[in-house]
Amino acid sequence: MTEPRPVVAVQSSQPTIEGAGVRLNRAFGYYEAHHLDPFLLLDDFHSADPRDYIAGFPWHPHRGIETVTYVIEGNVDHGDSIGNSGTIGSGDVQWMTAGGGIVHQEMPRVYSGMMQGFQLWVNLPASNKMMAPRYRGITKEQIPTSTPSKGVGMKVIAGKVGRIEGPVTDLIVEAEYLDVQMNPYAEFDHKTRKGWKTFAYVFGGDGSFDPANRDKVGTENLLVFGNGDSVVSRAGKNGLRFLLVSGKPIGEPIAWRGPIVMNTEEELETAYEEYWSGRFLKHT
Repeated sequence: MTEPRPVVAVQSSQPTIEGAGVRLNRAFGYYEAHHLDPFLLLDDFHSADPRDYIAGFPWHPHRGIETVTYVIEGNVDHGDSIGNSGTIGSGDVQWMTAGGGIVHQEMPRVYSGMMQGFQLWVNLPASNKMMAPRYRGITKEQIPTSTPSKGVGMKVIAGKVGRIEGPVTDLIVEAEYLDVQMNPYAEFDHKTRKGWKTFAYVFGGDGSFDPANRDKVGTENLLVFGNGDSVVSRAGKNGLRFLLVSGKPIGEPIAWRGPIVMNTEEELETAYEEYWSGRFLKHT
């Protein structure tokens, strides 16, 4: 038998402004990251008003992390310092490893209807902080979707669910990233790795996630799970959709300022000094 993970925290995402003036909701960030190692940040950007997102995220640096951009609906133009460019469209994913340094931009296009996407930051261990950057663009056609079983379907972006493996492999930090969609009153029981940190972020409908507490959790809420080896949930009358993310903790100190995450303040100072002096990029 599996041991369901209890919900140890539920928190609402908080409105904030990032980039050149993008209005978004932050599910967690700097102050919560120590509870969710190896994950650092999750942003939810959604709006039917282009004025909330069209300013985008102009050219900016990253070092020491991976950024994972998942577009639910919309189009985001991307370019970076290692020569990649293109458009992340509805259902697509961009998994970018900044490593020792990358400069990029992500610029949403005007979209008719509700634009929505997420950006997750994954920390890198000290041994990989300065690795060569890499970019992986995954189209929606490359992301396997499990056949709905008893009213539950999953898009597997990273990790393995039964015989279904996500297209993002060769990960530096072992992780699983799922988009789970449930019909009204459907039930879900998913095995997770013991010792991994696990969270869910609800962005559609509502449902319960703790066998000991059947209170429903609705959209724009983050759930942090405690120890156990499975996540269970039951959808409400309007169904339920959520991101389910798990990862193996790194267990190293974090020195974080803006878009750069290192292990020490000295490494942070070096990174910013190199950026402002034009010596930031190690691979182009």
